[in-house]
Amino acid sequence: MTPWLQLAAAGGEAAEGGHGAEGAHVVFHLFGLPVHESIVTMWILMALIIVLGIAAARGLHLVPRNRFQMAVQWAVESLYGFVTDIMGRERARQFTPLLGSFFVLILLSNYTGLLPLLPHENWFQPPTSRWGVTGGLAIFTFVAVQVYGFRRHGLGYFRRFLEGPVFLWPLTVPLAVIEELIKPFSLSLRLFANIFGGEAVLAGLLAALPWFLPMGVMFIEVIAGFVQALIFTMLSALYIEAATAEFHHEH
Repeated sequence: MTPWLQLAAAGGEAAEGGHGAEGAHVVFHLFGLPVHESIVTMWILMALIIVLGIAAARGLHLVPRNRFQMAVQWAVESLYGFVTDIMGRERARQFTPLLGSFFVLILLSNYTGLLPLLPHENWFQPPTSRWGVTGGLAIFTFVAVQVYGFRRHGLGYFRRFLEGPVFLWPLTVPLAVIEELIKPFSLSLRLFANIFGGEAVLAGLLAALPWFLPMGVMFIEVIAGFVQALIFTMLSALYIEAATAEFHHEH
């Protein structure tokens, strides 16, 4: 699913306009569209994920025979167990590839901001420190939720917006729709603000203390990067679970 996630992220970047956000750098143009450094970094991460996936899939055995495959198996089983706890075994088998792609891509994107030298390169920027990228990922999640919900329930999917007694629908339906539309905004802003803020603090400390790497802050950012990837994945799983679950309304 990572190519589709990148497509969504690229759409978010394009929505920011040709010059992008303040401080953004256009590395090159592709088919007349500007490609920012965050997208270049995202492509590098995608290539890395693909290479690691191919390496992990080569010579698979029922019982892993090397530490790399053991680590990959542990990671996959952990993600599957995490998603299973949220939406059950049946739907976990269907949605773990998507949600796992979110987690791995976002985690690696968050951690690129911890590399002390690369942030000074014109072709490099941690993807999740750009709202265009996190917004694109959140919009992709929003669209996926609607598609999966409509696929499971058909037109009955829209019953999820009919909350409360019928006479309150003129009030509750607009509120339910607004709540649904706010989800991608809050999802993207939470991830962007945490990663951008952490990167700014770390950059400031590195500039002030160039000969003494602030390891304490970097350790906190390692934890924060993991937590933010996990939160994005968990909320996406909860949104999909709510959209594909059976609806029970009292009228």
